[in-house]
Amino acid sequence: MMPALNQQILRGEMRLDEPLSRHTSWRVGGPARCFYRPADREDLLLFLRQLDADEPLHWLGLGSNLLVRDGGISGTVIATKGTLAGCEWRSDKTLYVEAGVSCAKVARVAARAGLCGVEFLAGIPGTLGGALAMNAGAFGGETWETVRWVETVDRYGEVRRRAPTDFDIGYRHVNGPAGEWFLSAELALEVGDTAAAQQQIKQLLERRAATQPTSQPSCGSVFRNPPGDYAARLIEAAGLKGKQIGGAQVSQKHANFIINTGAATADDIERLISVVQQEVENQSGVVLVTEVHRIGEPS
Repeated sequence: MMPALNQQILRGEMRLDEPLSRHTSWRVGGPARCFYRPADREDLLLFLRQLDADEPLHWLGLGSNLLVRDGGISGTVIATKGTLAGCEWRSDKTLYVEAGVSCAKVARVAARAGLCGVEFLAGIPGTLGGALAMNAGAFGGETWETVRWVETVDRYGEVRRRAPTDFDIGYRHVNGPAGEWFLSAELALEVGDTAAAQQQIKQLLERRAATQPTSQPSCGSVFRNPPGDYAARLIEAAGLKGKQIGGAQVSQKHANFIINTGAATADDIERLISVVQQEVENQSGVVLVTEVHRIGEPS
């Protein structure tokens, strides 16, 4: 049964039993019972205010860093891609960005405005909302290093402005007030040179393409780097490059990526993650912790 909603006053797009394989970067995942893409911020708040208090709720940006199991989602999925899309220069050194904006676009907009400090975001294949939720990082930079404040929303459509001090922030780790999701952020940057920033972004993207399997479906990095080491090094040392289960394979190009070779299921990927963790622990004694967020039910 779908949530009891007054669809006459909602302006967004609603789909029932929507395959989430269409919306994740791994190209796997079962259906969402209710999938809603709001028309804009106000439509999102209206939608949330109508949801039953006990309706399971999940948020989806570009679908990277996410494994949706083959049984799908029994609740509601809110898709922010293409809807929470505001990204604007507000002062000499600040950038206002909504949660559905891709990290790559944030880097480009900042560079065009002559602002520097977020060039590294060009190497993160997700939205700002997802980057805020996990303190995403690349090439030595981390998302929360630039955050002045964020806006959050709860399941009742109540919006709050919060400071970074309201959150416990670490390496690929953010804990904040329960039951709140990110709507937007203001980033405090430095005045720089547009041409230099654009050149740095170009170099970072070239480096990413040279070292990561960007042309194949993946979630980005699967595991966090353990202290003082690299997950990719440990996986490669365990002889796991190219290891395959079903259609899921440890990338030959970068061992911390698992790719969908074309017919992978979420179960294939999840089993391969477990095999990698077990083999690395057996051989090096290191327990690899996943970056990827897993949701949904098994098939």
